[in-house]
Amino acid sequence: MEDSVFTKIIKGQIPCHKLYEDDQTIVFVPLHPVALGHVLAVPKRQVDQFFDLPQADYRALMATVKMMASHMKTVLGTKRVGLKVEGLDVPHAHVHILAFDTNEQFNQKPDESQPVDRAKLAALAAKLRLPEDNLTVENDHV
Repeated sequence: MEDSVFTKIIKGQIPCHKLYEDDQTIVFVPLHPVALGHVLAVPKRQVDQFFDLPQADYRALMATVKMMASHMKTVLGTKRVGLKVEGLDVPHAHVHILAFDTNEQFNQKPDESQPVDRAKLAALAAKLRLPEDNLTVENDHV
């Protein structure tokens, strides 16, 4: 199987604004976030469908998603943090984590016709990056 763009990010072949990483998962800001609170959680094991992940990898992914969503809610103060598992754009399981106040915000689509705003991505990453000393994932509680 050819490496996906996410696998290339995981391998360090493509740069990203990383918010969190452990042995099984990585969280980063997408190139075209739909809102101030939009990040991607990705398992390091490349599989096309999230339900094809081995149980340990699935648990690790969902524990990371839970931790990141809670952190985003605290930092951004939005009414909700929701998840999308669409999987149509990259053949590598991933979860979109979105902080939002309204259904319209949650249902926005990225505007990929606009140039990537690297300063905006860096600012979002700086705001949402988890401090190293607060990185705890409890995989057995998912």
